[in-house]
Amino acid sequence: MKTQKLNRLLIIALMLSVTIVNAQKAEAPNTVYDFGANINEMTLTIGGILVVATNDGLVGIKPTQKEPIFTFNTFGKLKPEETDFIPNSPYIVVSQGADSKFAGLTKTKRAVIDYIQGDVIFNSENDNWNQIYTCNVILPENKLIVSGIQKEGDKFEKMTPKVAVYDLSSRKLDYSFFLDKPGRVGIARDFSVTGTPLLLKDFLIVPTAQGLLAKSSMGEDVWENKVKGINWMVADATETEIYAFETTTNGKNTRIHKIGKNGEELWKDDRKVQGNVSNFEITPKGLAVVSDKDDGGSTSVFATKNESEIAFLSAATGEDVWDKAPKTKGYVQHFYIQDDGILFGIQQGGINKISFDGQALFKKPLKTGENIMIMAETPQGLIYITSEDANIVNLKTGDQVWKKPLKYKNSASVASTFDSANNRYLIAAEEILYSIDGNSGDISELAKTKFDEKEMPNTLEIKNGNIFLGSSQNMMLLDANGKQIYHEYFKSNTNSGFVKVLAGVVAVASTALAMSTAARAGANRSSFGNSNDLSSYNDYGKENKMASDMFASIGDASFKLMSQRFKATAATENTQFILSKLDGGAGLVIVDKNSGKAGKEILLKDKKPEYKIDDLGGFLYYKADKSTLNAYDLKK
Repeated sequence: MKTQKLNRLLIIALMLSVTIVNAQKAEAPNTVYDFGANINEMTLTIGGILVVATNDGLVGIKPTQKEPIFTFNTFGKLKPEETDFIPNSPYIVVSQGADSKFAGLTKTKRAVIDYIQGDVIFNSENDNWNQIYTCNVILPENKLIVSGIQKEGDKFEKMTPKVAVYDLSSRKLDYSFFLDKPGRVGIARDFSVTGTPLLLKDFLIVPTAQGLLAKSSMGEDVWENKVKGINWMVADATETEIYAFETTTNGKNTRIHKIGKNGEELWKDDRKVQGNVSNFEITPKGLAVVSDKDDGGSTSVFATKNESEIAFLSAATGEDVWDKAPKTKGYVQHFYIQDDGILFGIQQGGINKISFDGQALFKKPLKTGENIMIMAETPQGLIYITSEDANIVNLKTGDQVWKKPLKYKNSASVASTFDSANNRYLIAAEEILYSIDGNSGDISELAKTKFDEKEMPNTLEIKNGNIFLGSSQNMMLLDANGKQIYHEYFKSNTNSGFVKVLAGVVAVASTALAMSTAARAGANRSSFGNSNDLSSYNDYGKENKMASDMFASIGDASFKLMSQRFKATAATENTQFILSKLDGGAGLVIVDKNSGKAGKEILLKDKKPEYKIDDLGGFLYYKADKSTLNAYDLKK
């Protein structure tokens, strides 16, 4: 019945040319999608496709097309945890059924969808997989590695764990092999896969409950190692040395093993670090490891027993290079490998830099406020901005460049930018716009920025020589001297429980990419484009280009489309979207940043509407009712 519903999916295209008479005229949607099933979630992907989860499955929407990009209802309704959007890619991995290492105990299903081209690249049901142990997308190689039990061959083959490698560009099977000899006589051995396989040029390393197995593309044994229960692995640039990470049973420690290309253990003993490894970098001087401890009690990052540890290990022996590790007294929020050492910032406040041989490079650890929002490189040094203060410091010594740090009351929102035309830093906090001279570091108050509804600016930009500040309900434009050109306020549609954050807006590319790759160290290693280089302040255009180049390097059609998306200037860079109370009810107002004048109004009616805005593409998606979605082209 559910399948019939989606087969009858009604999509009504209302391509209307609307002439705006004034700001009180509500806009009609360009396209209306009736899914015939309840809408549960909407996810705006990094590739610009809106993926809608309904009671029947998943549907991919591109508002320039009348028909869905794809409809996937094979597994029926999906829970949020059953849908995994692979970072920096056009892929969704759909999972159903509990993971189990015991063949035949629980049926598990997996599917991989290319949401840009709308292809179901892999479906375990179609490929006769009865049980899936692991299903990993490997980038930039653009491969899919699946392990489990496949219902093919004789009775022994149907019981023997297997690994298959698929090419995601061609959508074809590259090769597959058994992890044990089917029908082996003797005591049965557990060959369930325990973590993410490591794909190298010459062979594939598979972590199993029996140990590490290296197999050629023909399924031939290359070597076997008895190190068991590995979760993820990293190879050096030459692929001659492999680091394998094993999380202990209670999850409180991680063991690091070093394996040679021939399978031999290169360290006399494995190296144990407390907590889970959140960052691991191979440097010419040794191995930098960040691990996060959790006492199993409070999950707050401010809990006293919960903190990060930083270790620097000898690549040759695994032993500590540093006589004494630096104290963090909190979680490592920023971590950068530089030519002369390691720079790191702590979420609870504080920045320090340590040489590779364990010597403090800063004269003393730098004290900062909590929540370091920005750490970036400028011509004057390292700029940091927290929820309480800001300064620039010398990256070699830690000395402050500004005569004294800029301090303000703890604020959840601090906006900043660099005004290159006037060589000054602009920081908006505590209802004040501060100007800091780029040469002298002198601080002055440029303007008052009092916003209605006690809002604080969360956007600060230079627009045609003027200074733009924005928040959820307020917009302000100042001239270069801080004189107000306009201040526009749009009343929020409800004072009860209204969250003044435009959650549907896609962030700039740098933020979108950083957030998607920062989940955990193990996932980072199967992604690409991950870097611990300290970025330049305000260099959004450069970061967009880096993202575009990164996607283009794959050579796949879907990645090329993603690359083109990040080459383009944001379609709505000169407009702001404000959810406000209109004459007909709640609605979205589109306001020009340069003039402060309202243009289109899109009536949404709901007091707490569910919607997503694609800044790069210039589209609005609004859940009109439980099963209907309206799409608006904001550029028209």
